[in-house]
Amino acid sequence: MSYHLLTGATGLLGNYLLRDLLLQNIPVAVLVRPNRKQTARQRIEAALCAWEIELGKSLPRPVVLEGDIAQPDLGLDAVNIRWAAEYCSAVIHNAASLTFHSTSREGEPWRSNIGGTQNVLDFCRNTGIRKFHHVSTAYVAGLRQGRVLESELDVGQRFSNDYECSKLQAETLVREADFLDEPTVFRPAIIIGDSQTGMTTTYHGYYAALQLVHTLVRALPTNETGLVGGEKTRLTLTGNETKHLVPVDWVSAVMAHVITHAKWHGKTYHLTPKHPVTVRLIRDVLEQSAGFYGASFCGSGQRPDDPSESEMLFYEHIRVYNSYWKMDPEFDMTNTELAAPNLPCPHVNRDLLVKLSRIAIDSGFPTPSKKPLDPEFDAEVHLQPLIEQAGNVSLGEADERLLGLEIVGHGGGQWQLVVRGDELIGVETGVHADRLATCQLDISTYAALANGKTTWQQAFLNGAAQLSGNGRSMTEYATILEQLVAQPVK
Repeated sequence: MSYHLLTGATGLLGNYLLRDLLLQNIPVAVLVRPNRKQTARQRIEAALCAWEIELGKSLPRPVVLEGDIAQPDLGLDAVNIRWAAEYCSAVIHNAASLTFHSTSREGEPWRSNIGGTQNVLDFCRNTGIRKFHHVSTAYVAGLRQGRVLESELDVGQRFSNDYECSKLQAETLVREADFLDEPTVFRPAIIIGDSQTGMTTTYHGYYAALQLVHTLVRALPTNETGLVGGEKTRLTLTGNETKHLVPVDWVSAVMAHVITHAKWHGKTYHLTPKHPVTVRLIRDVLEQSAGFYGASFCGSGQRPDDPSESEMLFYEHIRVYNSYWKMDPEFDMTNTELAAPNLPCPHVNRDLLVKLSRIAIDSGFPTPSKKPLDPEFDAEVHLQPLIEQAGNVSLGEADERLLGLEIVGHGGGQWQLVVRGDELIGVETGVHADRLATCQLDISTYAALANGKTTWQQAFLNGAAQLSGNGRSMTEYATILEQLVAQPVK
């Protein structure tokens, strides 16, 4: 049993990738930075608890490594570096900066997209990880026009912004890493919310325009015809420019499918829609969903010499995204259609965009809560003495990584029981390929066991705990597991 190490798990796409991989019982480890209010584990728990509410079921927990792609060795200590070297066979590098324009090469997006990618690659080389799945962007095409092939990367194109340029350089670093197997590269277009629920946690690209016009409509007076500021807003576009918008749930579904089917590894995938939307359609959706009436197209070129107050505000606040509102090229999708013919991209039309827009407006463009969400019972805290004990003993030839322990739900996780004869001598983080069997249960059952409200024999008999694999009898496993819950509850 080997783990996929996922970076960027707390972002929008990473959030979906984590869900989709866990639902397929893929062992996942996540590299996560703490923030001012939450530990790395608390950030992941907040995301998974939200998924559990939506799905109506408990999810497995990934192994959480507290680190940072901007640091050498990803900010990990020697123990976690050794853990990754032993347990991880693949990296899914999803973390990135979406900053469009930088003030220096030491800042974003260069720091994360190039420096961070190089740090992840160095980590793979040092730990012997050879499988690499890299999240790039369709916009490494820059200002190219015409048909862009999945097999193409740098053909001398110019770029609209620093983000596009930094992502091309990052993808180049990945392709030049000769210590990897042939990398798998995903190039999504502009990611929008969930096609079914409308859920999103970030408001870039299309959402930036939506949030801006919604703010203007509320802040500025309108005349009797509904025009913001009493005048039409002239857009320096033709209205025929095309944008490739893709729902996050589809991007994640295709990626998870490719990642979990080795026959599709080593290729590049444009995750783009068959039918892009026009800027004119986006203008119409902004009217319908946000009440931003009267925007007209004055052709691609300079701003008007006599801008109104609403135009000046619009131009100033949309300035960072000016480079996005251009004609997109046509993206070849040969590999994507071959690998995932059963996963067509949902059609992004007026109805879907209006739905997503109204959900964002009605919810107030919220940011994810940073309030720590602590479990009622934390299995990791309960097991900590045994985890520390395992780190202080040397495994002998007769010692067994006997049993994998998978506890689903808030406060759960994945561990390995190390046994010397019939004695439990420690617990290791993660489930090792050497295990003879695996015990699966939910956090409420484990809490009942730890608090002496039930026994392992009872849990096995009533199905609250399930044992798969062999090597020893259920009675022998139950005897060893009783040593596990003999730890005092803190």
